[in-house]
Amino acid sequence: MSDLPVLPVTFRPGSTRAVLLTAGATIFVVITTVALLLEKLSPGERVSFVFTAALIFGVLALLSRPKVVADESGVTVVNITARRRLAWAEILRVNLRPGDPWVFLDLSDGTSLPALGIQPGIAKQRAISDARTLRALAEAHGIGDPDGQHGGQQDEHHG
Repeated sequence: MSDLPVLPVTFRPGSTRAVLLTAGATIFVVITTVALLLEKLSPGERVSFVFTAALIFGVLALLSRPKVVADESGVTVVNITARRRLAWAEILRVNLRPGDPWVFLDLSDGTSLPALGIQPGIAKQRAISDARTLRALAEAHGIGDPDGQHGGQQDEHHG
């Protein structure tokens, strides 16, 4: 398939990531500034303000972590706290159905793995395009399901 991207390719919700990291940095700066400007706070209270701000930033940074990286040998799915490496042959189907919060990968072991790196939240059309690209890559590199069908109909409702 000539319209496949050159590997490796990374799929991630760029707009969501930018919003989360910007919000985290802004919250950190505001809370830290307030902690430094409030004269009646003890040093311990100031530290607790800054610690809380850092904790909030850390949570938002974790939420911005998801991505899906496809290369010649397979796919690495990085979700909020977990990372999983898959060979192409393990991926039977790439699903993004109407109303799904993110892509789901149907795997050869009978399980389904959420891939939070492709999510239609802020950028729906981008997510649909990324899901189709990942599906095409899986079909080009993998074995598909045992019946020889790759489930290409799963996101047809998206256009």
